[in-house]
Amino acid sequence: MLTKIVIQNYRTFRNFKLAFDPEMNILVGNNDAGKSTILEAISLALTGRLRGRLLAQDLSPYLFHKDVTAEYITDLREGRDTKPPEIIIDLFLDSKTAPPELMGTNNLLKANEPGVRIRVALNPDYEPEYKEFIKNPSQVRLVPTEYYKVDWLAFSGNGITFRSIPATASLIDAANIHLQSGVDYYMKHIIDSYLKAEERVKLTRAYRNLRETFAEDDSIVKINEALRGSPSDVSDRELTLNIDVSQKTSWESGIVPHLDDLPFHFVGKGEQSTLKILLALNKKVEDAHIVLVEEPENHLSFPNLGKLVKKISDKCVGKQVFITTHSSYVLNKLGLENLVLLSPVEGVRLDSLPADTQNYFRKLSGYDTLRVVLARRSLLVEGPSDELVVQRAYKDVHGVLPAEDGVDVINVRGLSFKRFLDIAALLDQNRVAVITDNDGKDPAVVQNGFVAYAPFPNISIHVGANSAIKTLEPQLYKANDLAVMNTVFGKNFESEDDLLTYMKNNKTTCALAIFESAHTINMPEYIRDAVA
Repeated sequence: MLTKIVIQNYRTFRNFKLAFDPEMNILVGNNDAGKSTILEAISLALTGRLRGRLLAQDLSPYLFHKDVTAEYITDLREGRDTKPPEIIIDLFLDSKTAPPELMGTNNLLKANEPGVRIRVALNPDYEPEYKEFIKNPSQVRLVPTEYYKVDWLAFSGNGITFRSIPATASLIDAANIHLQSGVDYYMKHIIDSYLKAEERVKLTRAYRNLRETFAEDDSIVKINEALRGSPSDVSDRELTLNIDVSQKTSWESGIVPHLDDLPFHFVGKGEQSTLKILLALNKKVEDAHIVLVEEPENHLSFPNLGKLVKKISDKCVGKQVFITTHSSYVLNKLGLENLVLLSPVEGVRLDSLPADTQNYFRKLSGYDTLRVVLARRSLLVEGPSDELVVQRAYKDVHGVLPAEDGVDVINVRGLSFKRFLDIAALLDQNRVAVITDNDGKDPAVVQNGFVAYAPFPNISIHVGANSAIKTLEPQLYKANDLAVMNTVFGKNFESEDDLLTYMKNNKTTCALAIFESAHTINMPEYIRDAVA
């Protein structure tokens, strides 16, 4: 099994390290956070190949971290003595199962552990040509990889081959699986599982008969008569058309499966994606120790995704699994404790969450887990009406809606603020503000209910200051007056009680009117503080 990875100057990561769980690792992050790069780096370190080709054959200057490339070029052009940058991927293995030949300190951590290394560095054999090339720095626009070499090494410093590594990996990405090979495998699985030997013979004979009678069709006979008489510049033999009936082109590749009477190629993308992933699992996983799955949720609805996640989980028992995802459904069902939130320098694990919080998110019907994980700034509110009002308050202060500013307003069902704050407490880069009613309690009492989160500077609690004003609707009324609220709602209430009764009985309607109103609306102070 793999224990950790350290990456230097490869794609998204300049200096990155991540410890692995021995069973399940769910990698999440925003676009370009490096989820796919982690899978790619693991596969590269275990196979020496990138996208199926040896890295040395597919080496590109664009594999280098862009900031490292920019600094290297700047140093050259400003006359500073600089070393050409290197790419290093160090993959650490479990010392209990790894062979002693992989043990050593030839890694970025200088730890005496077993592992393998991919190193992309200047080839000493080309150093004279390289020095001549950089004498004119203005022509250096990228890292000159034509002067580089790729070393695939054990931590002992010795070169290795594929057979040197006791762990094999299977990378499964439905977007890159060739469908025809999947169909062929699917057909073979059907044949092996469901057809008896005598049934296979009958099917083979029937298929051969169809092919043999092809040439007897009247239209084919006329075509072949015309072809026989045509001159040929290539051969003196007669040219005719027919179907190959040799053993090489067996019926298994000529007959394709149909789903609900549609050929496999014409079924929906979701069904294709599911079948491709499951076929790949059937073909590749049996002999693999490491399973790498790229975004299994593509094109799938929640019910179908649930079935697929269950099958992936069942098929990968006893394997070390890495899954990239944007789906809270996948995350919740496979376990929040397995989540790794990627940052530019490391992965933050959520396995220290309280057990009851982990169980809560597994059962959560709305699957909002990743919203608070991925959003750098979140506003947690109590319900849909609060969500609309807070969005309007944010726009009044900042000039744009929260979503347009990278802020997520999350309706926390059942007042389960603390579940989300348990996650926020582990993510110090993610700012989270709670906006809540006092429900007639002293605000200090409400604040005290969140005292466990006081040490975390990224978490703030905002509650109405006056316990006599219990909920959002009277808070809004007190911040404005009867005339303003009548104008916003298009009503003519003559008393505060009538207006508040209307607001309480039509919470979402009133909140939508406030959200869409062209009139200026004063927001309660605790909401203004939160959005500011």
